[in-house]
Parts: sequence; C-alpha cells; structure tokens
Amino acid sequence: MNFCLISFDNWGFNKYITDYLEKEGHSVKVIDFSKFKYSYPNFSYRVYNGFLKVFFKKNIKTKFYGEKIIQELNNLNEEQDIILTIKADFIDSEYAYKIKNYTKKSVAFFNDGTKRCPKIVNVLDCFDEVYSFDKSDCEKYNLKFKPNFIYDLASSKNESNEYDLFYISSLDKRINSIIKIAEKLKENNITYKIFTLKGDKKISNELLEFIKTPIPLPEIKNYISKSKVLLDIQRKNQLGLTFRVFESLGYEKKLITTNSDIKNYDFYNPNNISIIDSNDPVIDPLFFQTPYERIDEKILHQYKIDGWIQDILKNDK
Repeated sequence: MNFCLISFDNWGFNKYITDYLEKEGHSVKVIDFSKFKYSYPNFSYRVYNGFLKVFFKKNIKTKFYGEKIIQELNNLNEEQDIILTIKADFIDSEYAYKIKNYTKKSVAFFNDGTKRCPKIVNVLDCFDEVYSFDKSDCEKYNLKFKPNFIYDLASSKNESNEYDLFYISSLDKRINSIIKIAEKLKENNITYKIFTLKGDKKISNELLEFIKTPIPLPEIKNYISKSKVLLDIQRKNQLGLTFRVFESLGYEKKLITTNSDIKNYDFYNPNNISIIDSNDPVIDPLFFQTPYERIDEKILHQYKIDGWIQDILKNDK
C-alpha cells in the first residue's frame, strides 16, 4: 500500500506512525511541513499578515505550507492509497482540499479542539474521513473519535527512579497552575523535574527550570523512564487527552492530571491516575508510594500505535 503522512511533526511523535507502516511492508512517504520555514520578506508583510488574520481569517503562512505540500505531492509522481494529514488546520483550506487529487482516500486527524483552535472548522470538509481526539467536536461535527496514541513502550521496568515526578510544557496560561503544583510538591518533599519552554520570554521562578529551546524527544523519554509519576496539565478548552497520558500508559508510569474526563476512559484506574484541580491542587504523597497496576492488554491495544493505525487502515474504502 502507498501511504503518505503529512504532518507538522515538531516534536517527533508522528515518526512512529511511519516506522510502524514501513515495518509492516507499506511504501511510506513523509511530508513534515514543520521543516518548511517561512520568513517575511520585510516588516510590511508581517503587518499585512496580521491584517489578513484579523479581518479575512487568512494567513500567509498557511498558504505557504499548502503550496509547499502540493509541490511535494507533485514530486511523488504516484497516486497514494491513503494520505493521512495531522494538524491540517495549519494548511490553507484551498490546498488542504487539493490533497484529495493525489490519493484514493484523504484522512485527517486533529489532536486539538475547535474551541482552542477554531481554524480546524475551515478544513473539516476537505477530507474524506476526519478523526478528532475531542469528544465534543466529534459529536458537534459528526467526526470519528480517536485519541492520541502510545508511540513507545518501556523496554523494561525502571525501578531506580531519580525523580518522583516529571513534566514539560510550553510557557502559556498554565504557568500559574504549574507553580502551584510545584509549591505543593516541595511542601511534601516530593522530588521533581519540571521544564517550561519559554523561548525568548523573560521569566524566572526558583521552583521551575525554564528552557529556551525544545528538548529532543529521546531526551524526554529518558526523563520519563527515570520518573515515578508524570504530570499532565490540561489547557483551557481542551477536552482530549495529551501525549503525556499515553506516555504514562506506554511506560507504565502513574499520572497526575487536571483533565477530569480521563475517568471516562476504559484504562482509568484511580490507583494509577490522580485527578487534581488546577486552581487548588492537592498532592497526596501516598500516591507516590503505591506501585503501578498494569492495564489489560486488550484495552491497551487500541491505543498502541499498531492498533491506532490499523483502525484507520481497516476503515479504508
């Protein structure tokens, strides 16, 4: 089967999809448009793009991504059986629709919700089949529900953990919650490693480690393997589960999360998952002392990369 993955893979999660498909003997093409770098010719263009976004809901960058993607598809010189596009809201709808011309079936997956990323609505009609990790969007727009996936599994159980808790995130509106949680961790003598990606923004706090550039995924996986518990802080207006949840499942790590909807998933186990309030977090030290309880393989399979992608292939026309 000819399979093409189009995605904005700035963290490297989606590479696991293509690795699995190639292992299964499929011909896989990858268009990672996070590698396409747009630079404004001058300051006037930046101002003009701001004008377009505010008044016409257009963006020079999304058009640029679309043009480059279509160029890459033209270079393939071969019709694809399936093209899966992740983060299609980063692509101008005119070009997202053109992807259909290069494949028997065009599929989209969104791991953001329309409340947080309203541009998603603009491209929903551009694909033959659309999946979303947001249950409310699936109900509202008649999409197929599909959470994020377990991209990697722990090769062995790590019993000698360096940290009680690990967390990494970008600097955004969650920062106050992160600080409150770090204060609680320190009060309870719970060791932790919390990174916040600040870029060039000026901010400091002795409880957190601020970094200017992203940490590569292999290094993040190393921190995960050396920690007892992972932390997951839900963004405002985000219902779907983040990759941190699926890292906890894959690496058999306990999880502290602010996303209360997690209790509605079949893998939920209160021994493994502690739900806290982001505004008034309560950290129970006893949660760190009990061992992780393994999840039934029949439940896990649908979230592992093989079960996740097989479901898309199974629905092939």
